[in-house]
Amino acid sequence: MGTEHFDATAADWDRDEQKVARAHEVAQAVAAAVSLSARTRVLDYGAGTGLVTQALAGRIGPATLADSSSGMRDVILEKIGSGALPAARVWDLDLEAQPPPDERFDLIVTSLVLHHIKALPRVLSRFTELLAPGGYLCIADLDREDGSFHGHDFDGHHGFDRAELSVQLEDAGLVDVSVRDCTEYVRDGVTYSVFLAVARRPA
Repeated sequence: MGTEHFDATAADWDRDEQKVARAHEVAQAVAAAVSLSARTRVLDYGAGTGLVTQALAGRIGPATLADSSSGMRDVILEKIGSGALPAARVWDLDLEAQPPPDERFDLIVTSLVLHHIKALPRVLSRFTELLAPGGYLCIADLDREDGSFHGHDFDGHHGFDRAELSVQLEDAGLVDVSVRDCTEYVRDGVTYSVFLAVARRPA
């Protein structure tokens, strides 16, 4: 699934109450898993319209929202202009194709993005590079599913096995890996479970 789909749906994205509610549940799970403060530098990777960062507002410091979809970035810029996303900036970043910028973050959050990433080991390693020592990576994504979530022409991952992903996170140089239940996503009458994986870059 390329950026065309997300470009086309960006303007109406936040009208889906389920997406807004899920972003709040992901934000709550992140806040319960890691310590946040006004000094916490956050990278929201594959940020979409910035719903997770919005839900974390007041609990974090400066936020960088990265998305490869120009439509999604346009919505984020509108929110920054209106004050809905204070102290935020936008990046056009695709870590599958681009090396990580020379910056460090205390927290990287990504929600329902990882299953779209084909070069997973490369991107996980680049997340590690972007984390400050002691910083955390929080990944919300689908548990392993039968391929019905996107349909059988989807060429990404059909969710993840929690144990396998934990090993991949450790292979990327991260420690203290844990995976817990986070939220659910209902599509076409089918409920899909969403986990939160948490890992830390060694200090």
